[in-house]
Formats: sequence, C-alpha cells, structure tokens
Amino acid sequence: MKKIVLAMLLVAAVTAVAQTASQPNSAPAQSAPQQGATPAATPSQGTAATPTPQGAAPTAAPAQPAAAPAQQKKEIKDPAEYNAYVGAVEQKDPAAKISGLEAFITQYPNTVMKEESLEYLMGAYQQTGNSPKMLETAQKVLAVNPCNLRALALVAYSKQAMATAGQSAQQNFADAGQAGQKGLQCLQTAVRPYDAAQADWDKLKTQTAGIFNGAAGISAYQAKDYATAEKYLRAAVQGDPANLLEIYDLALADLAPGAAENDPEGLFYIARASNLAQGAGKDQIAKFGKSRYVQYHGADDGWSDLLTQTTSATQPPANFAITKYVPPTLAEQAAALVKSKKVEEMSFAEFQLVLSEGTPEDADKVWTTLKGKPLQLQAHIISIESSSKLQLAGSQDDIDAKRADIDLTMMAAIPKKDMPKEDSDFQFEGTPVSYVAKPFVMTMDQGALLVKAKPKPAATHHKTAQ
Repeated sequence: MKKIVLAMLLVAAVTAVAQTASQPNSAPAQSAPQQGATPAATPSQGTAATPTPQGAAPTAAPAQPAAAPAQQKKEIKDPAEYNAYVGAVEQKDPAAKISGLEAFITQYPNTVMKEESLEYLMGAYQQTGNSPKMLETAQKVLAVNPCNLRALALVAYSKQAMATAGQSAQQNFADAGQAGQKGLQCLQTAVRPYDAAQADWDKLKTQTAGIFNGAAGISAYQAKDYATAEKYLRAAVQGDPANLLEIYDLALADLAPGAAENDPEGLFYIARASNLAQGAGKDQIAKFGKSRYVQYHGADDGWSDLLTQTTSATQPPANFAITKYVPPTLAEQAAALVKSKKVEEMSFAEFQLVLSEGTPEDADKVWTTLKGKPLQLQAHIISIESSSKLQLAGSQDDIDAKRADIDLTMMAAIPKKDMPKEDSDFQFEGTPVSYVAKPFVMTMDQGALLVKAKPKPAATHHKTAQ
C-alpha cells in the first residue's frame, strides 16, 4: 500500500516543481547582443529568456513586487554563449532541449548560468520519464549549489520512491532523509530568484517543505528513530492533511513503544488514515486501529466516534484525549475473585493468586476453606524426589517457568509400575497442610493417585444356533 500511496501522493507535487523549472512560460525580453554589450540570461527558477531579433527594441516585462530580498540578476557577457543558452532553453521538444543543454554545458562548463542550465536539463529529463538521468542531473545541480530546492526535492522524492519499491531500501531511505533534512536547512536561508514572483516562490517553498519533511520523517521512521520521525511527519501532515502515507507513518511512529510513544495522537491518525484509505487497505487499517484502540482503552467504546471525528478533523484538537485502561492490581484481582467466586469453585491458580497477593482477610477466607480438606487436582511433575515425594506445578505460569508450587507427600510409596515420569501431567488427591505466600508453595500430604477407570470391554454378541 505504501508504494501506491507514495506514487500517487508525492509525484504530483514533485512533478509540479520539476515542470516549473523545465517549462518556463515568459520572461523579460532581452535586446540582441551587440559587440561589447552585456546580454542578460534568466535563471530557471523563474522564466525562460526569449531572444530578441537583431536590432529590435527590448520589451519590458510586467513589474513584480519585491516582497522579499531576491538574488542579483545574472548576465552572460559573451553573445555566442548567450545565444546558445537561449536556443537550448527555448526548445519545445524535451529531447531537443536535452540535446541543446548537454551541448551548451559541454561547450561552456564555467558559464554563469550553469546551475540554471542544469536545472532546465533536470526538468527535461523528468519530462521524458528518464528518472536515472534526472537524478544524475539533480546531483550535478547540487554540486553547483548544495541548496538548490528543486534538486533537493527531486533527490528526496526519487530516493524515497526507490526505497519504497525495494531498491536498496535502507540506503535509499537514508539518502532521502539526508536530502530532506538538507532541504529544510536550506529553506531557512533560501533567497528568492530575481525573476520569480513572490507568490510563486512561496508556493515552491511550501511544496518542497512538504516533500522535505515527509522524506526526513519516513526515513527516521524506517531507522526506528520515532521521536525524529514524529517531529518531521507531524510538520508534513500539517502541510498536507490528506497525505495518507505520511499520516499512516506518523500514526505508527506515535504508537511505537518507547520514550516517544504518543498513543492518543497515534490512534487519532490511524483512524484518520483509515478514513483516507480505499479498497482492502481501508479495512486493514481500521482493523489494526481498532485493535490498538482496545489495547490502549480497554474496550472498543468510542472507536466509532473517533472514526467519525477524523472524517473531517485533520489533526487532534487541543483537548483531545483517550482514557487509558489501567488493569487492576493483583490485589484488586484477588479481592474481586473472592467476591465473585466460591472457594470450592476456584482453580489452583486462583488459590495461589489470593493466598499470595490478596489481603490477609481474603487469604484467611480461602485458606480456612482449603486447610485439611482433600483436593483432587491435576499438576505437572517438575521433579520426583522419591517414590513418595514429588515436586509439582499447579499453575500455568509455574508450569511454563518449570517451578514447583506444590510439595506433595504421598500416603504410601508409588508402585514402580504406576510411577509417572518427570515433565508429565499427574492426577492426584492431596490435603493442604501449609503454604508460603512468596514465592508461593503449598505443602500437601495424604497424597494418592487418581486412576481413571478402565473402559468396559465392548459387549460380545453370540450368534444363536439355527
């Protein structure tokens, strides 16, 4: 399910980012470069440069309000370089654009527009569906500018997609997380390109922040660093409240045991994920969420209400809480047992619970009923000390622990032919004499074997002589 969700929910955002770089629409027109003139080139963060015919007057671009500091305008001083750059970036066919940009970068490896030309090339490869070359070019962009937001977003997305598809998952998740964290750092100091409108720049930052937080969070979750995963995924979900993958992983990080465990938030988001999922995944998430809800709350009351609440609520309200079920103490269980059940109807394990964990009053009530009265029991043989002395375990916990909780003395030696084997079940009658509360051991004497009656032979029907 995660693979499908990742492809559906993240590719649209990243494609929009990449296409902004690879498919610019308009730009300030530049005067034709004359000998000694300084032609200006437009970086790919904004729009593409359109060459002006020789001798034509420049056309002014629409003025954009500078709401925040922007980069200084870059200029290509060599007319031939300028014409090669513009000719490449204005190609409409992606294959022709790739060919033109590769040739331009080869011919002008130190161009002032190297980052922009590589970014255009990255976008063109993305258009053609050539993910390996797109990723390779993104790395080249980052070699020029380690804080290029689009390249970091594409690396974070691509690496995460590869990991989710099972390709070197551990390494690719780690790489995606590193790109995500680097991108978040770069967002703090990113400067708006000189030709980018403030609204477009803000949109790019919002889109990439979601990708960076998601990649960093899912990477941390895969590394079992749940506290870090919660921090990044919570931010990612706040930015994209319908991102099923990030909501689901945030829920799992919240529900994971440890110092960062946050069950109420985790149960909220697992219910939210169930509402967003479709098909078989919806039922699977709902079943898992309900089981964790019952585990935390002790019952399923309120689960349906939570499902209803999370159809519209995208994050837990300030006063959100789920009452945690606190199991009764052993003493409380013992007290409830004495109130609800007759001593004669209790099992040996229940005798043990009351006598070892109950109040003195409850223990006395049980022991007064048991002491000196024969009991018929089945226990497990831990050891045989002699033909008349056996160490037995009567409760399942002690059977599992291979610890004796009954010290039985037989009335007479057990005949060799009837002697049971160690580590086998043993039916007997014995009379309680005394007990030690902790660790619990009941001493019994007057032991006797309980032998099942042999089945009667089947009746034989004799034929009547004719």
